[in-house]
Amino acid sequence: MKILVYVSILFCVFSVKIQAEKLNYEIDPNGYITFCLCMGRLGNQVEHFLGGLAFAKLINRTLIVPPWRTYKNIPYSEWFQIDTLRSYHRVIDAQDFMRELAPTVWPPELRIGFCWLRPEQPKSDCKMKEGNPFGPFWNELNVEFADTVGYHLNYDEYSINQWKQTFPPDRYPVIALKGAPASFPMDAKHRYLQKYMNWSDVIIDEVRHHQQNLFNNQSYIGIHLRNDVDWQKACDNVESYRSRSYMAAPQCLDLSPSPTDYVTKKLCYPSDGEILRLLKNVILRTRIHHIYVATDRRPMIREIEEHLSAQRVHVKHLDPHLPIIDVVMLAHANYFIGNCVSSFTSIVKRARDVQNLPSAFWGFNN
Repeated sequence: MKILVYVSILFCVFSVKIQAEKLNYEIDPNGYITFCLCMGRLGNQVEHFLGGLAFAKLINRTLIVPPWRTYKNIPYSEWFQIDTLRSYHRVIDAQDFMRELAPTVWPPELRIGFCWLRPEQPKSDCKMKEGNPFGPFWNELNVEFADTVGYHLNYDEYSINQWKQTFPPDRYPVIALKGAPASFPMDAKHRYLQKYMNWSDVIIDEVRHHQQNLFNNQSYIGIHLRNDVDWQKACDNVESYRSRSYMAAPQCLDLSPSPTDYVTKKLCYPSDGEILRLLKNVILRTRIHHIYVATDRRPMIREIEEHLSAQRVHVKHLDPHLPIIDVVMLAHANYFIGNCVSSFTSIVKRARDVQNLPSAFWGFNN
């Protein structure tokens, strides 16, 4: 059986060389890597994506850029420009790879799923497509796995030789991971990679339309409010954890000089009073009177307008079908206030840092 598999691999490699000139993409002899963006919503997925992008470069394999996962797969290029990623590392869109290269580079018999398993775990525990979103994610890419393997390797520079020796590209042309090779919250050293994630023209055009329609292209303050019931529950007992790394909290606590600063209820679920206090301070300082609200539940339009009636503010809230619209509206605001613990805020904050735009956090000594 092993001989047949080996012959099959040699045949596939030979076929790759013959057909390379017929394809629109050059074939990477170093192999490919991809993964399911299957943890949480957009904020979590972006943090995992950036960690996975960094790992692809570290392991020197072309990244098959996975789609975003909502109720369906959303190709990366619908929301972001894939070409700008190439300034950092070699990439190919997952849909393009499956159409152009997979039949040759990654034929069905070589489609192996990779799961992080403890040494004592059997590989049968590697259930690549069990449950949602794992099953729908791979199904919508038309991927069936012929086999699975387990690994117990880290995603750092000290493990690269182990990855290359254990999974060489001639035997494993594609490393398809069950989850992203990244931590959450994301490693601080990868935050700068946000600069390679430029919005797509379609998204930018829609945001410009909203800026014109809502504010006549005048300056505005963007605010992000997390106040849904599930978020309130997530913040109820947060102080008992005495954690600096709860969800996306490092994005602001890393800025604190005190190692004894932990996530507080005020930081995680600020009161209406704290929100109105900071917002008024920012308006008095910036003299900006337009406010854009992105939220998962309660936009506080009435409360804001009443509290800031003397400042004659104008508050707008879109509640768009695509969360990326809120992200980009906030990213392009003249000033931004977000939730330190939210990974949705963290996308906005990283994008604004690239442009040197001012940001602040509720409940934090900004």
